[in-house]
Amino acid sequence: GGSINLYSLASEMKKGFATAGTDDGHEGQATDGSWAIGHPEKVKDFGYRAVHETNVKAKKIIGAFYQKPFRYAYFNGCSEGGREALMEAQRFPNDFDGILAGAPAHYWTQLMAAFAWNAQAMNDPASFLSPAKRVALENAAVAACGTQGGVTDKFIEDPVGCHFDPSTLLCKGADSDTCLTAGQVDAIKKIYAGPTDPVSGKQISAGYEPGSEAEPGPPGISTASYIFGAGPGISLDAMFSSSFYGAFVFEDPKWKFTQLNFEKDIVTVDTKVGSILNASNPNLTAFRAHGGKLIQYHGWNDGSPSPLHSVDYYQSVSSKIGGLDKTQDFYRLFMAPGMMHCGLGAGPNNFGNLMDLAAPNDPEHNIFVALQSWVEKDLPPKRIIATKYNGDDPTKGVAMTRPLC
Repeated sequence: GGSINLYSLASEMKKGFATAGTDDGHEGQATDGSWAIGHPEKVKDFGYRAVHETNVKAKKIIGAFYQKPFRYAYFNGCSEGGREALMEAQRFPNDFDGILAGAPAHYWTQLMAAFAWNAQAMNDPASFLSPAKRVALENAAVAACGTQGGVTDKFIEDPVGCHFDPSTLLCKGADSDTCLTAGQVDAIKKIYAGPTDPVSGKQISAGYEPGSEAEPGPPGISTASYIFGAGPGISLDAMFSSSFYGAFVFEDPKWKFTQLNFEKDIVTVDTKVGSILNASNPNLTAFRAHGGKLIQYHGWNDGSPSPLHSVDYYQSVSSKIGGLDKTQDFYRLFMAPGMMHCGLGAGPNNFGNLMDLAAPNDPEHNIFVALQSWVEKDLPPKRIIATKYNGDDPTKGVAMTRPLC
């Protein structure tokens, strides 16, 4: 929120859509939450109201301009946009016929707790991992789990079946770029495990999967920019969590991630803003009754929302709806091995997702076209074929393709 992405608007218009976007009711940089201080109504705009109001007004404008009603309405978003996507399905089930939710930050308060947890783990210079150590860590993780199903990859195909222990990198002698100190091992274990209440031991949020610690990518996409950053206390995790808690919760612009108490503050956060920001309601009965179709995707090496957040939500919907068969009638989840936040990463990462680098315009290779086919032709997607380009550049040829199931 805080800006309108004109590039995304233009790219959708080129496909023949009438499009609308919103800044969610405020202006500001991505990591700036100061607008929320003293403005609870703006928090509601950000949480759920702005997208719905934009949708309602856009349909009226479109109808007036073309002198006929729209045929189908779609929502496409990733990250915070993925949270908005699920919020629409939950709160306003009649707004859209098809929703594409990428890497959703839908367990918002859990995500911010994970950000603060990671930032605290990496805040001590003695526990912080240099870029060279991240290379050693990623290589060790992939070496331990990169051969699965008889195929050796530069990414981990099935993280759930991988049990990598970073202790294998513990320095036996002097510290070097090829090993981890005891403090660094402990910090990485915390990040893989996710935050817990220090007294009760209760899990607060899911942790993160190994295998992309050193993968390159622009800020906002790569795992390194979220969890590590350029140094202690200046990662995206540190910036986002400081701004969120300082503005939305404690309304103190000087508040820092180091102040979060994982025993006492989590309940306060959920009580104040959880019902506004969390798009975690598994009851999608009304969206299903509307005839809506929902496709969700998430990279297994996402360093922003934990990929397990998507898995957990999908399972909760299945339990609420009455089983997998009923869920798959209107809602399907595709997990992308080796992909980071919304795109890029060592695995096949191009399939019509947010980082849409010339994905083929057919339902087998493009997840948004697959959504259209499901809504308009009643053809549900059984798989999506993801492409990895050499250097993530479509002009350099295809490195590999793999099905996402």
